[in-house]
Amino acid sequence: MSHVEEKTNGSIQFTHFPSSQAAPAGGLLDAVNTGVLDMALIGPAYHSEKLTLNSLIALPGLYDSAEEGSAALQSVMSEGPLREEFTEAGVVPIFSLVSPPYQVLLKDKQVGLPSEWSGLDIRTSGTTQAMTARALGASAVSLAGPEVYMGLERGRVEGVFFPLSSVGAYNLQEVVDHISSNGSFGGYSYALVINQKTFENLSQEERSAMLEAGEEISTALAKALDESTAGLLEEWRDQGINTFQFTDEELQSLDSAVADVKGDWVKRISSHDPRAAEALQAFESAVSNVSLNGNR
Repeated sequence: MSHVEEKTNGSIQFTHFPSSQAAPAGGLLDAVNTGVLDMALIGPAYHSEKLTLNSLIALPGLYDSAEEGSAALQSVMSEGPLREEFTEAGVVPIFSLVSPPYQVLLKDKQVGLPSEWSGLDIRTSGTTQAMTARALGASAVSLAGPEVYMGLERGRVEGVFFPLSSVGAYNLQEVVDHISSNGSFGGYSYALVINQKTFENLSQEERSAMLEAGEEISTALAKALDESTAGLLEEWRDQGINTFQFTDEELQSLDSAVADVKGDWVKRISSHDPRAAEALQAFESAVSNVSLNGNR
């Protein structure tokens, strides 16, 4: 907000309503669409009925870092089906961001090749993560976030796909012995959106300033998230937790094992939106371009 105010010399100013004061997480998109709010930072996963294509971020093996994934998502938000889904909902994305890819946390043993996942009970969140676990030979177990600690402690599950930035909030580092650091088991996205009519009523200079600020903030936030994750891994190593990396051979085998998850996602989403394959291809191409440009 301060960045935009500075860039527009105060012609745009904000009143901020933190901590769901204006609307709950699941109501933010409607609040912006109806004009109750002008802007909001939303999680598309909370609005899957309207932002179905954007659920692709939960697919495994799409990107290797928040910086890489966010740069790719920013590029495909300029045009194409992922952007169209927002505008069809009456909002314009100012910037998008992804979390570092989810890792696997394990209680008793480190895993690598898919054969080593066989029979493991893995806590998953959502359909796509459950498909990922099953593709690796594990069993998918649904547990609410607050139940994961007890599930691991009591042996209800032997592992969990989780964003490392949220591990501390649930104290999961107390009940696991192994945490991967270079896996890619899906992710989570965020988008700062503005009411479409409100955006169109801004001057060209104000719109440009807002989008420019969004690009800068997305890049800075993604870098900060990656650096924070690196710091957490170092902290857990000091506590005696085995933070491990999959070998190149293991990563290739894991990618092969979960390849069908993408096809299943396209098939499932295409029954609601025929643009699913186009959206996935656009994002994967954008990730390749980011990697080729050395921005990983």
